[in-house]
Amino acid sequence: MTSDTPYTSEDDVVDVLPEDLDPQAFAGAYKFPDNSRRRIPAAMYVVLGVGAIVGSVADRSSVNGGVLAAGIGLLAFGAFGVYSGRKMSVDERAALIASQQAIGFPVGHASAQQVWRGVGSRPTWRVLAYSGEVPPRRRALVLVDAVSGEVVEHLVEDNVEEVGEDA
Repeated sequence: MTSDTPYTSEDDVVDVLPEDLDPQAFAGAYKFPDNSRRRIPAAMYVVLGVGAIVGSVADRSSVNGGVLAAGIGLLAFGAFGVYSGRKMSVDERAALIASQQAIGFPVGHASAQQVWRGVGSRPTWRVLAYSGEVPPRRRALVLVDAVSGEVVEHLVEDNVEEVGEDA
């Protein structure tokens, strides 16, 4: 083993990431995890809730009312998880395209963040976009529904941030 730098010797122990965690070995586009994965634990909650309810109703002599209440709670939480685990049909690239069409100016820098909106936790892309000038004169915040692809709302304003000369 040869030394990579003049500050390490062959006897030094150097931390190295495992091959499967090395970001330099990764090739290809990043695939954002789908929101429908929430349905897997939700189904488990539903099964546990139904089991607790059936167990408390079938054997009332050895099971107290807390098991029934826990079963109802698990069933309700699981049903909410199944409902809110909608499949996302719009990825971040499509959300960036939809946001550019909604705001009406050429986009320079932009970023998309997946968030949940409303009581039903509907998956939504929150897109922050800046105009293409240097420094950018306009900025926009756009919410794009990740299920249907429609623009939920958008806000466009002049960019009032101060940009230093060394930026």
